[in-house]
Amino acid sequence: MTTEYRLLSYRDQGGVARAGVLVNDRVLPATPLLEGAPGIDSSSVLGLLQSWSEVHPRLVAAAARAKATDGRALSEVALLAPILYPGAIFCAGANYWDHMKEMNERQKRLTGKEPPPATKAKSPWFFIKTGPHSVIGPGANARMPPHSQKLDWEAELGVVIGKPARNVPVERAFEVVAGYLCVNDLSARDLGTQQDRAGTAMFMDWLGQKCFDDAAPMGPWFTPAAFVPDPNDMSIKLWVNDVLKQDSNSKNMIHGIAEQIAALSHQLTLRPGDIIATGTPAGVGAGRGDSGEFLKPGDEVKIEVQYCGTLVNRMVAAS
Repeated sequence: MTTEYRLLSYRDQGGVARAGVLVNDRVLPATPLLEGAPGIDSSSVLGLLQSWSEVHPRLVAAAARAKATDGRALSEVALLAPILYPGAIFCAGANYWDHMKEMNERQKRLTGKEPPPATKAKSPWFFIKTGPHSVIGPGANARMPPHSQKLDWEAELGVVIGKPARNVPVERAFEVVAGYLCVNDLSARDLGTQQDRAGTAMFMDWLGQKCFDDAAPMGPWFTPAAFVPDPNDMSIKLWVNDVLKQDSNSKNMIHGIAEQIAALSHQLTLRPGDIIATGTPAGVGAGRGDSGEFLKPGDEVKIEVQYCGTLVNRMVAAS
């Protein structure tokens, strides 16, 4: 039976960010586990992903040899975002049937008109979130954008790319996946439009809504694809202050993971360490009532994606 492991980033006792391997509840430094493997950059998880096809089997073997006293207890380790930092974070918009339904119902309440029924478009739709500017790890405080009064939560399954991918067909898309993780696509709903540009092509402001400090909490680690039985059937849940807000499953995606990888790889070359946030299910704040329900300082947001651990972050006012 294969011993499973998880890959993470942590701050060592000297304060330096390191790549770590989680086996049971022990965190082992990645570098000693990969001795004798020239050419592998073990200084970071992003470095490990550059040689993923060689790194993964070596870490499987190392996990099998690990002793219960190796490394440090997980509870004693300061975790960082798993990947410091993704070259790109591609985010699928409006990609869950249940989320499309709740937003259509909200539109009907606000306008009194029945919106067109949700249908599957020919291809998925994406926007981009910033990496070093926005990515924070588990337990970190998320600074709220100071000019927003409508900060929303979005639990998402993140897909980590493990090899360069260009023009990948749908049927081979999972071959380029290294693993999966929890993502919170924090969204400033009231910064998503520029009213002085109403009626123009520049009315929508995706940068304002999606890209700000701490807008992309991720973690607590990423789970290698080999340890996820079916990525098309993973539960996704989110709580705000221990109140369940989102409770769905990746099987409710409109465009599946393979379709998203294929579409992006026909647009550009996906690179190791890139992340695809595959969309959020129903239960976001904007879909709750006519005025919505949004985050405030002190709120704790907890996300669980099956096989990927639990990501917890507290909202704080920006200084």
